[in-house]
Amino acid sequence: MNDTVTISVRNLVEYVFLSGSIDVRLNAIDTMHEGTKAHQRVQLTYGEQDQKEVYVKADIQLDDLLFVVDGRCDGLLGTDPILTVDEIKSTGGDLDRIAEDGYPVHWAQALFYAYMYAKEHEQSAMRVQLTYVQTKTEEERRFMREVSFVELEQYVYEITARYAPYVQQLRKHEQLRNESIKGLAFPFETYRAGQRKLAGAVYKSIEEGVRLFAKAPTGIGKTISTTYPTIKAIGAGMLQRFYYLTARTTTRAAAEDALIFMREKGLHLHAVTITAKDKICFQEEVRCEKEHCPYAEGYYDRINGAVLDILEQETIMTRPVIEAYAHKHKVCPFEFSLDLAYASDAVVCDYNYIFDPRISFKRQYAEMKKRTALLVDEAHNLVDRAREMFSAELTKAPFLALQRELKGVHNEGCRTAKAINDYFIALRKSSDGAPHLIQRQLPEELVALVDAFASAAEQAIAIGVSGNSTLLDTYFAAQNFVRTAKLFDERYVVYIELSKSDVRLKLFCLDPSQLLQQVGKGYRSHIYFSATLSPVSYYMDMLGAGENDYTIAVPSPFAKKQLDVVINPLSTRYHDRDQSKLPIAKLIMELMSERPGNYFVFFPSYAYMNAVYETYMELKEWSVPTGAASDAEVLLQTPDMAEEERDRFLGTFQAGSGRSLIGFAVMGGVFSEGVDLVGDRLVGVIVVGVGLPQLGVERNMLKDYFNEQGKNGYDYAYVFPGMNKVLQAGGRLIRSETDRGTLVLIDDRYLQTQYQRLLPEEWKG
Repeated sequence: MNDTVTISVRNLVEYVFLSGSIDVRLNAIDTMHEGTKAHQRVQLTYGEQDQKEVYVKADIQLDDLLFVVDGRCDGLLGTDPILTVDEIKSTGGDLDRIAEDGYPVHWAQALFYAYMYAKEHEQSAMRVQLTYVQTKTEEERRFMREVSFVELEQYVYEITARYAPYVQQLRKHEQLRNESIKGLAFPFETYRAGQRKLAGAVYKSIEEGVRLFAKAPTGIGKTISTTYPTIKAIGAGMLQRFYYLTARTTTRAAAEDALIFMREKGLHLHAVTITAKDKICFQEEVRCEKEHCPYAEGYYDRINGAVLDILEQETIMTRPVIEAYAHKHKVCPFEFSLDLAYASDAVVCDYNYIFDPRISFKRQYAEMKKRTALLVDEAHNLVDRAREMFSAELTKAPFLALQRELKGVHNEGCRTAKAINDYFIALRKSSDGAPHLIQRQLPEELVALVDAFASAAEQAIAIGVSGNSTLLDTYFAAQNFVRTAKLFDERYVVYIELSKSDVRLKLFCLDPSQLLQQVGKGYRSHIYFSATLSPVSYYMDMLGAGENDYTIAVPSPFAKKQLDVVINPLSTRYHDRDQSKLPIAKLIMELMSERPGNYFVFFPSYAYMNAVYETYMELKEWSVPTGAASDAEVLLQTPDMAEEERDRFLGTFQAGSGRSLIGFAVMGGVFSEGVDLVGDRLVGVIVVGVGLPQLGVERNMLKDYFNEQGKNGYDYAYVFPGMNKVLQAGGRLIRSETDRGTLVLIDDRYLQTQYQRLLPEEWKG
């Protein structure tokens, strides 16, 4: 019996040639500029006898596999004496950099189209043409071949045969996977309170193809409660894969642990973790050219074997597993993980790989999305992250530096960099000494200048003009600026900071909701979950919820008696902070004397934290504290701590060490989210202030924008984001049914209704 495989030509040849990641930075094919317009421009030149966007389809039998392959060729030209298939590719780069005969992956696509048309219409031969178009200059370059039907058929079967082992392995895996899912019970003996409710809501949302916004408290087991029903949906045929999206490494580890735990219960599932390039790169310096990296040179010669090997031997492909196979096959571990993502049932990665237009997966086609669910962990983080993804900024300094560096070396690069530097100089002169400007209109002139610079910089990079990173970094910044300019609408403002030394111009996305909606369009379901998705109406608004989407709020599974909450009505407002340092230091000392153990103290800023830390250390030295406070170890978070430093910091929080420990940290930082210190590893948390972001121009722009939209702008810009940090920090304390602890909230605003209503029920008296 035949096993039928339905696949598009593009998907098939991209697997064989892996063009989805083929040196995109340098070749710039179909990804960096307006490819659609270039295609249409070429198609407008077609004659009356020519056709465009011609659908073709063919059955290809290989042993017991029947491949049903289809696609659309860009053009079918009525040339004499035989027809010509035209495949159009656009590029923002220099056409002279294209290989002498075009790229094999593009020939493969065109030859497939020619074969399928020839087979259906009984043509004995076809012409095949590649048309490369430079999107800026509209310059065109063509390559032509004449191929007999016999040659076409032989080529198509050879390429399909290279794809067949991969399909056979996938089919074998799918059978094992589905059988294992069918027999997979909930991996714990019983559900925790609220887990069954959450898991049921996740499954129903996937079944109905809607979004779910779930507020589920710390300790309920959100990772299992979301991944388990999603895996069951794969087994039921509703899904092909899911992405588990996170903002932090710590939450990524929780997803991996859940998948490994279910594997121990019998689950057979391919899952891959994507680690950032700069973290997983084997080289001391991240330089992805084959001249500088042995793992980049010959990558495409070795990658198919590496993919088949790891998929045959492994299921949960975490960073150590990927690194081991990357060393074995001598392939780039980062690119390897990306290629594995297209073959896996589950992908654990950062939000960026789905939502950020700069680095999102490029080979995610419509059919794939329809059978994919997004699990968005700690979804409260996505609001500000999305603003960053959809914003772009430029500063004057790099363009001045490049103007000087490229002078006499690359004239066009020098000229375009100078034009942007001159624009910034004129902008500063017209500001009349104002420190900042806010504009509602897109600076079209600047966008055009930056677009011209990007083209010149791309050419300069291609010929190896610059030996340092300034040109490359500025090129990418320019690309992002031009891309973001196309998104600019009433939800954006232009924010300009001016000083004597520099000018900074930012296209600032105030409201990312519509863009998140557009980027997420096509996926079967989105599951947004967090312990602090409160107020849920705010997050639904900011994350692009629709009318038919669901919400669920799961109550805390823990008893109120586990948590002792104390509100200390001391003002921590900015103008009162100097007076508050000593009272806070004394309170910390008193609390540690009364109940020895490990504590976290969270502050709204590094400056405030450092000031209280210094006061505490002086008090400890001169007042001769008693009890546990006298020999307590004190740790201080610092900005930009390396991953090893963070691990050592958290590793110090151990139970039964015989001495107390206090960690000074900031709200919203790495220690206030995703940290699991169970039992006596943490007995108390002190939260100083209500977490409000620092007053500033950008936050005030948000406030004004949402006021204009008829919402409470101060809440949207300050209160809701600030209190979310409070809830996250306080949530570090009670992590299991046996935990006990003291939570101290220091600020008189906690007694106000505006803030009281945002506290969880278990935090209220």
